[in-house]
Amino acid sequence: MEEGGEKVRALIVDDEPLARQNIRLLLEADPEVEIVGEVGDGAAAVKAVRRLSPDLVFLDIQMPEMSGFDVLAALDPERMPAVVFVTAFDRYALRAFEVHALDYLLKPFDDARFEKALRQAKSQVRGREIGLLSRRLLALLEERDARGPAAASADAGRAPARNYLRRLLVKSAGRVFFLKADDIDWVEAADYYVKLHVGRKGHLLRESMSELEARLDPDKFLRIHRSTIVNLDRVREMHPLPGGEYAVVLHDGMQLKLSRSRREQLQKLLNLGGEQYRER
Repeated sequence: MEEGGEKVRALIVDDEPLARQNIRLLLEADPEVEIVGEVGDGAAAVKAVRRLSPDLVFLDIQMPEMSGFDVLAALDPERMPAVVFVTAFDRYALRAFEVHALDYLLKPFDDARFEKALRQAKSQVRGREIGLLSRRLLALLEERDARGPAAASADAGRAPARNYLRRLLVKSAGRVFFLKADDIDWVEAADYYVKLHVGRKGHLLRESMSELEARLDPDKFLRIHRSTIVNLDRVREMHPLPGGEYAVVLHDGMQLKLSRSRREQLQKLLNLGGEQYRER
C-alpha cells in the first residue's frame, strides 16, 4: 500500500459503546483511514476479521466471554491484521506488549497518544510489515500460554479459579447431560467454542480456551499449545518432530503438537527424564 493510495481499512473492537464511539471519531478525522466495521464482543470480532479482512484492528483486551487474546488465538496467523491493543492494564502488565514491539493504548488515552499509535500502525501496514507483526503477536500468545491459567485469568480481568471443574454441562444431539472432567481426553479450540474429545466423540462447549483452562485442575490438565489442552493421564509418550518440535502421543494413538514453551513443564508434570522421550 503506497502513500496516497488505498486507505487503511480499520476495524474497532470494544465492548463499551462509548469507547467505540471515541475511537470512531478519532479515526474519522483521518482521511487515510476507512472504518470497515465495529463490534462489541470477541465472537463477533473473529467473524468480522474473517469476513472483512481489515488492515488494522483496534482491539480491546478485557471483554466478557472472549477476551482480545482469545480473538487473536482464533485467527489464522497467515491473515493476521495489524493490531493496536486498547486496554486498562497496569504498566507492569503492559511490559509484555513492549517486549514484543506491539503498540497499545492505555485507557484513558488522549488524542495525541492515539494519533501516535495510528501513525505507527499506518506505517507498518504500508511497509507491508504484517508478517513480522503476526510473528510478534503469536510470540505474545505463546508467552502468555506458558505463564499458565492463573495469568490467563488475570489477563482477562478475572480472578483465578480455586474450585476446579469436576463436571461440565454439555448439550449434544438434543439432550443435556453432565460430563466428568476426568473423562475428557483432550480439548481443542474451535473458533469461539472449545471441542471436548471424549473417546471417539466430540462435544462443543461455548467457552474460550482461556476460560476453560482456568477452571480445569492444573495438576490434571495442561495447555500444551495455544489451541490444545490435554488430560495428563492420557499422555503415553513424547517424541521429536522435524525442526526441533515435539509431539504428544495419547494412549489411543492421537498425536498433538507440543509448544516449545510447554515441553519442559509437561516433562516435569509427567516426571519424565530426557531419556524417556521416544526417539524416532
